Amino acid sequence: MKTVTVKDLVIGTGAPKIIVSLMAKDIASVKSEALAYREADFDILEWRVDHYADLSNVESVMAAAKILRETMPEKPLLFTFRSAKEGGEQAISTEAYIALNRAAIDSGLVDMIDLELFTGDDQVKETVAYAHAHDVKVVMSNHDFHKTPEAEEIIARLRKMQSFDADIPKIALMPQSTSD
Repeated sequence: MKTVTVKDLVIGTGAPKIIVSLMAKDIASVKSEALAYREADFDILEWRVDHYADLSNVESVMAAAKILRETMPEKPLLFTFRSAKEGGEQAISTEAYIALNRAAIDSGLVDMIDLELFTGDDQVKETVAYAHAHDVKVVMSNHDFHKTPEAEEIIARLRKMQSFDADIPKIALMPQSTSD
């Protein structure tokens, strides 16, 4: 198994890593939640940006990211916009999704981005290359909370993530029956 190192954390060896998700809706909540989490024992802070209300204001989003980085400089920061089609809080265009991730990469404030596999092959490949060029790791994800695909399909998706040079492939499914 390949390991991934983010800050001083080695993912893929040793104990499973604990991720805490911050789902604040505004900049004040980002600060208060970050301060509350600061003393908790976890490995990675995931910021679920799809919960952030002022999403159209990239400066506000990056100001919130700066607060997170300053509050917990030692923790790896995972920047995640989960699209509505994959179970997230907001729907945005593919162009806005890619631009938001690129802004996070350009900011130098995030260590990892979560990039959805089915964003579009060309956009995914370009964003992975862009992230890697800026020393940002990519968690490539796919979420299906309505059905569980056949095992062959799950494996095909994971292989596609590998072929797109994802650092960490991730699939999240919601079983609908005991056979799932």
